[in-house]
Amino acid sequence: MESLPFDYPPAVILAADLALLVITVAAVVQRHSYFPSLLPLLAMLTAFLPIPLFVIFGVKPHPVLLKACGLLSCALFLLQPVPADFAPFVLVIVAGEVAAIAPRGITIGFTLIAILELVAFDLAGNVQWGLEGQRLQGLPMYVLGILLGMFVGVMLQYQRRFLYQERENQAIRAGQAADEERRRIAREVHDVIAHSLSITLLHLTAARRALQTDDDVTEAVEALVDAERLGRQAMADIRRTVGMLDQGKGQITPEPGAADLDELVGDFRRAGLTVDYTRTGDLTAVAGAVGHALYRIGQESLSNVAKHAPGAAATVRLDISPEAATLVVRNALPLGPPARHDTGMGVRGMRKRTELLGGSIIAGSAEGSWMVRADFPLKAGPCQIVSGLLRPKLQEDM
Repeated sequence: MESLPFDYPPAVILAADLALLVITVAAVVQRHSYFPSLLPLLAMLTAFLPIPLFVIFGVKPHPVLLKACGLLSCALFLLQPVPADFAPFVLVIVAGEVAAIAPRGITIGFTLIAILELVAFDLAGNVQWGLEGQRLQGLPMYVLGILLGMFVGVMLQYQRRFLYQERENQAIRAGQAADEERRRIAREVHDVIAHSLSITLLHLTAARRALQTDDDVTEAVEALVDAERLGRQAMADIRRTVGMLDQGKGQITPEPGAADLDELVGDFRRAGLTVDYTRTGDLTAVAGAVGHALYRIGQESLSNVAKHAPGAAATVRLDISPEAATLVVRNALPLGPPARHDTGMGVRGMRKRTELLGGSIIAGSAEGSWMVRADFPLKAGPCQIVSGLLRPKLQEDM
């Protein structure tokens, strides 16, 4: 059955074949008075001709083949009329089979031909109903049966199409979820690597200067030890982040949050970056997701300071109120052409984090400094994303 050109459940196919078998056997038994004529047996074999053709010769049961065999089988039966004939019900079963697998045109064409065949045999006096074989009384019932069989087949076909569409939609949703998960992991890995490399490079620079200018081996060793510690911490963070891909195995270390900004700023300070950090408000009012986003935005912003303006002082301010949490990171712009802070995966990642949590983010230059400001509502609200140069009104609000 797996080789059939249609993928209905085996139970549906077997039920249709069993119904056809019952009908044809009943029609053959009704014609016992015509024996030793073999015409009823030939009609029965014709109805099931697609089965040996498929099993022996590999001819797939095309709707046209099913239609031809059904019409021919019914015609052979009706050549030997009997009262209360079961033979026309062969067309009922075949009409359902054809409608279940065929295009609309073939389905309608078969239905019309089947009805015309019954009308023709009825006019010839071969379609009988009742013990006395009254004409025309059985024709409406047979025609109604053919139409009913067609509608059942059409419903099966539509059900199959809806099932295909649902499977396709599920595959699309699964793909979108997988893409979003990959982007999330990519953002996490980027943030971890950018942060660790920025601080590590600052430590290495401090070690080189200690050896070149002061010949201070102790200070250089301390800087290298800090760089090694941060490198190991980065590897652990990457393993933890990748471990999110399979959260069913083992326990994952809790994500850093707003309370970890103190330690983050301390890492940059120990690496030689001048950072002034202030915080107001109650940290317990910040949800875990918002706290994690605040941490990552602060991490990315300070990493950009270390990368684009390593000698500049930075200020970090976290304000928490009952309605919102606001993180502002500001640093002086370096001399020379302005750096393209608004491009790259880091800033895009910050925008994405903010958007997902219904907040707003500003990233731009103003009055010789670069500022990143992220606002997160502590209650659900719409997302607003602002980029480019800071507007005067926004500067006044600062």
